[in-house]
Amino acid sequence: MRTTSNPVFRQLPRQEGGGYANFGSGVTGAGQMGQQYGQYPQYQPYQQAPTTRAMTIDDVVTKTAITLGVLAVSAIVSYGLTNANTALAPLFAVGGGLIGFVLLMVAVFTRKMDNPVVVLSYAVFEGLFVGALSFMFTNIEFGGVGGKPLIAQAVLGTFGVFAGMLVVYKTGAIRVTPRFTRVIVGGIFGIVVLGLGNAIASFFIDGGLGLRDGGPLAIVFSLVAIGFAAFSFLIDFDAADQLIRAQAPEKAAWGVALGLTVTLVWLYTEILRLLTYFNND
Repeated sequence: MRTTSNPVFRQLPRQEGGGYANFGSGVTGAGQMGQQYGQYPQYQPYQQAPTTRAMTIDDVVTKTAITLGVLAVSAIVSYGLTNANTALAPLFAVGGGLIGFVLLMVAVFTRKMDNPVVVLSYAVFEGLFVGALSFMFTNIEFGGVGGKPLIAQAVLGTFGVFAGMLVVYKTGAIRVTPRFTRVIVGGIFGIVVLGLGNAIASFFIDGGLGLRDGGPLAIVFSLVAIGFAAFSFLIDFDAADQLIRAQAPEKAAWGVALGLTVTLVWLYTEILRLLTYFNND
């Protein structure tokens, strides 16, 4: 049985086999999943709520668009406020990031991923984090370079990667198998451990382990992180696909939106960081 690198999708129900329905072109017998629904006892709880409409791809698109819209508005407000008062930048970056992380953990461990209040609250605080961090990465006062054009490039790059991976998933160019998932999950775990190690080392060594100082090693590290974030989308799409085929309730689309947003934010910050390396004289 596959698992996912995304902590949100990891808490959602899973099933065996490949998945390309709705997001992709489908596989033999996929269209009969609804008729065979009763053969999968792990999904029986969904049948106990006949008044609940089953989740569709339209629900996923709509909820994801709403969540990203709220995050974008919050990020723009955060950027504007920090631009007017640079003292707010560390407050929004640290405070928004921490509160967003806490809300994410609450959603995961209390199984509130499908709660729109939790999801949209996460989007608001994560937006404060993204806006402030974007300002700090591009403002000379914080050692940043590039300004607003760099942020625009990072946004375009993020959604370009997202669209590209959606095409890859839809065409089945890369199949999401248990082995593929293990490799991606293991790689992400390694990136997190190295990132934490670099942060701890930076307290004792100037530049830490060199993973974030803008040098050749830092560029390679960011490229690897971007690659794993991109491939994570395939696992996220597959997890969402399985929910749709299992006829999960409509509100489960909020959990899908949350999971995709987590990956998008990670990808954006890594792309923006990489762009600052190339623009730093």
